[in-house]
Amino acid sequence: MLHSLKYATASACLLLASVAGLPAAQAAPAPSSTTTGVHAASSSTLTHAQAATRLRQAGITWTTSGHCDDRRRSNCTSFSGIRVRTIQGISALKRNSRCPITITGGTERGHASGTYSHGNGYKLDIKLDRCVNNWIKAHSRRSHDRGDAVVYTGTVRGVRAAYALERNHWDITFR
Repeated sequence: MLHSLKYATASACLLLASVAGLPAAQAAPAPSSTTTGVHAASSSTLTHAQAATRLRQAGITWTTSGHCDDRRRSNCTSFSGIRVRTIQGISALKRNSRCPITITGGTERGHASGTYSHGNGYKLDIKLDRCVNNWIKAHSRRSHDRGDAVVYTGTVRGVRAAYALERNHWDITFR
């Protein structure tokens, strides 16, 4: 149906163009996410600067051992390519828990790969904190042991999260 609608719309534009005396190239609508079924990555991911602004507004801080934000360097903390939903999730965690949140890892190189990975913008690492630890354990359920971490799952303001308690930080996946 969408396919037929797309061509019906293009045909109607061509007919109107011929009546108005316009060249056909000016008549056809540009492809959009609604006509092509493809959504631009830019609408669902953020630049480092955009994410940093949102995090600051939420009262969330971050650290970087290299004092940098270059996604290609593992000693930096970068938010380049992070998903909007991930920023919404960490902001909701901050708001609901009222705990200090310090991010220690973002989308920079050096994390494990995979579909729901740091590099694909789904994960953040945050510093261990007694307040955060208690809130996550009280507001989610212990799901499983993945070998290197105990995993808790829950939803915070509509964002599903898997909180993996690793040796020295929380590794959080937002979906």
